[in-house]
Amino acid sequence: MDKNIIEHHLNLNRRKFLSTMSLGLGSVALGSLLMPDLFKGNGQMEGELAAAIPDFAPKAKRVIYLFQNGAPSQLESFDYKPKLKELVGQDLPESIRGGQRLTGMTANQSSFPLVGSFSGFNQYGESGAWISDLFPYTSKIVDDICIVRSLHTEAINHDPALTFFQTGAQQGNRPSMGAWLSYGLGSENKNLPAFTVLLSRGIGNGQGVYSKLWTNGFLDSVHQGVQFSSGEDPVLYLRDPKGMSRVERRKILDNLAELNHMSYEKFGDPEISAKIQQYEMAYRMQTTVPDIMDLSKEPDSVIKLYGPDCLVPGTYAANCLLARKLSESGVRFVQLYHQGWDQHGNLPYEITRQAKDVDQASAALVTDLKQRGLLDETLVIWGGEFGRTNYSQGKLTKDNYGRDHHPRCFSIWMAGGGIKPGTVYGETDELGYNVIKNPVHVHDFQATVLNQLGLDHEKLIYKHLGRRFRLTDVSGKVVKDILV
Repeated sequence: MDKNIIEHHLNLNRRKFLSTMSLGLGSVALGSLLMPDLFKGNGQMEGELAAAIPDFAPKAKRVIYLFQNGAPSQLESFDYKPKLKELVGQDLPESIRGGQRLTGMTANQSSFPLVGSFSGFNQYGESGAWISDLFPYTSKIVDDICIVRSLHTEAINHDPALTFFQTGAQQGNRPSMGAWLSYGLGSENKNLPAFTVLLSRGIGNGQGVYSKLWTNGFLDSVHQGVQFSSGEDPVLYLRDPKGMSRVERRKILDNLAELNHMSYEKFGDPEISAKIQQYEMAYRMQTTVPDIMDLSKEPDSVIKLYGPDCLVPGTYAANCLLARKLSESGVRFVQLYHQGWDQHGNLPYEITRQAKDVDQASAALVTDLKQRGLLDETLVIWGGEFGRTNYSQGKLTKDNYGRDHHPRCFSIWMAGGGIKPGTVYGETDELGYNVIKNPVHVHDFQATVLNQLGLDHEKLIYKHLGRRFRLTDVSGKVVKDILV
């Protein structure tokens, strides 16, 4: 330390110290009132991820993200384009395409024949929102959701597009949205992780999902998403080894923690602290997780609401019900991935069955949360990584067609958590190719999600390798028109 700085500190008398520090002491006192556990000691080293104070009053406490992996077609779901049926078979006008990038799967097609949806559409709710006949259950909750039809992204292939939505960057090794929320807000339940992941698969082409999508990136590893499986062990390696009692397990963890404390004091590596937290979390989860996974206490009315598949572990319906239970128990961010939406061909057959897989359970989740008085504080999101082309990929026949990737416009819906219900936001052109009103970029979407949890996306920052990183990178604005 500089000699002048040392002398400055030594020359502080009692009166100067108290006058200088009065504001700081007041802040400390206020902090003790707002956070009673503030002065309990180093709780982080004891294995607890403490809840933090948001930047401003949040509308939502938790997020359930129903990610439809593979990119569902907006033209067969929530963006009705009757003009496409009138022009079926005609080539996409160059004036509409405007030389925009295509994937390698259709770039060499000699023509781009327009094709409308095989499914019917009808208007529902006070908003008069058009919804495909493939989603009859979702049409019943239309007054509880906000449909955003003007999402757009730069990514045109699955992996970068999916990574972009989850981490704010098309390349890997960045913290996922759930990890950012864990870092920014901490956990509501010391016996469960702040961020959990559930996987399911439909009948269609299943684009892969990878652990990098729920990674902590450069944040402490305690913020990484914990994947729940449908097998005998929902969380791997959670059980005690055979022949080991709980008392013995506790002694081993205590001794291990003591050794790790010594290492932490010597090296100061935050990953040592994170490792202690993870051991302790696993120990506490041994009693909490089995209760969460047990559906025997759910009433018949709930089983009927989600459908019979909710009793089959690993299905989308089962994961939606589990998501409600996890969220209800205080898990900050529950991420579902449902694979099978990549319909480059045979779209009418595949999307019909894929929609049937998710429609009832998705609507049931919103209804269930609402009945329990939890929807207002839980933000539910449904959508994929990009949209689908308005022209057919490959041969167009009377009864069959496919659609290629389309990043220029697509639809999602959101519910609860301070999102304005019964609304439709954004608009695409009459051929469903470009956004013409109220565009929403991926970073805008992410900024809005963080905003609803009381976080300013420009302030949720982590310094790494000399740069200040955030989920929304260097852009993004909150979409205030869809907020209550």
